[in-house]
Amino acid sequence: MKKLSLNFIVDVLSFLCFSFIIGTGFLIKYVLITGQETWLKYGENVRLEYLGMDRHEWGHFHLIAGFVMIGLMMLHIIYHWQLIKSMFKKVMGLSFLKGLSAIAFMLFCLILIFGPFFIKPDLTNNRKGERHHKFENKKFERKGRAAHYN
Repeated sequence: MKKLSLNFIVDVLSFLCFSFIIGTGFLIKYVLITGQETWLKYGENVRLEYLGMDRHEWGHFHLIAGFVMIGLMMLHIIYHWQLIKSMFKKVMGLSFLKGLSAIAFMLFCLILIFGPFFIKPDLTNNRKGERHHKFENKKFERKGRAAHYN
């Protein structure tokens, strides 16, 4: 297979993967809402699913698609490496300060990518029956199965 055809396939798969990541992100955030939001909106003892999967199962596919996307982007960069090098030289030139800026930018990107592996979460006590902080100052009425904010 020619490099151009393979590059086109990588680009199409990248766009498909990117679209899936966006769609599952919206599904998880706005349709398969969190447990507390589900309870407030639909009442108790309700489990939200789409195609037989809840938000956590969709989150698993969302993560896998993210890893596939990383692999596809790495292939994309490999296929375009000569173009990237020549554009970098043309735009940035060869000055020391510009080179240092490029290195700083790459280090910042690496921190954004790998930084979450070094984060320790804050632990707070969560007693049974206690509401999550974002709902504490809001009053709501239960009417039937749905809860309505005042």
